[in-house]
Amino acid sequence: MSRIRNIVVLTGAGISAESGIATFRGPGGLWEGHRVEDVCTPEALARNPELVHRFYDLRRAALETVEPNAAHRALARLDRECPGELLIVTQNVDDLHERAGAARLLHMHGELQSALCGACGIRHGWTGALPPDMECPDCGSPALRPDIVFFGEMPYQMERIEAALAACDLFVSIGTSGAVYPAAGFVQLAEAYGAETLELNLERSAGSGWFGETRLGAAGVLVPAWVEAVLAEV
Repeated sequence: MSRIRNIVVLTGAGISAESGIATFRGPGGLWEGHRVEDVCTPEALARNPELVHRFYDLRRAALETVEPNAAHRALARLDRECPGELLIVTQNVDDLHERAGAARLLHMHGELQSALCGACGIRHGWTGALPPDMECPDCGSPALRPDIVFFGEMPYQMERIEAALAACDLFVSIGTSGAVYPAAGFVQLAEAYGAETLELNLERSAGSGWFGETRLGAAGVLVPAWVEAVLAEV
């Protein structure tokens, strides 16, 4: 670990599941009762905006009932105390990393507490319900939508993410399924540039075979232990 100076951390639904936020797949997941095509595509938004907006309104409201867990707090500690370069890339659209105190962070799939204008592209902080046809505060167009990267859309800040992966010494994936691209390919990109790779997950993911090491267990246990080891060496 003493050789590690630049770190990229990818987090997925598994890290927030321990706070009570439902994952998308599996029994009780957010997709249960909803087809992806009905709530998370541009075509769904055009076809049935009321359903799509209501789906994300419920997800936004659920944030008020949950708190960051030990894994979020550990990554926030890493952010505060790690002297090298660090980028936490989250696939999650909740705000639990921010509430735990992480700052070197980006949301590649958007944020629940943000609205995007489909006309001018400006993003606005948003709490509460977001009804269809809400006017954009900037351009006045009735085109505000959930600021969520739908299937078929390009994730945010990919150039920044790829540059960080190319420069990092260590890539760590926490609580991800390893099934959603382009995030599922980050481990291969980091490894191609010579980085060490580590997976922390409740169970082996679809991409476990690409990692140099996989540790299985709850994020609330594995992540604090890993952060403690990293900070002991810097």
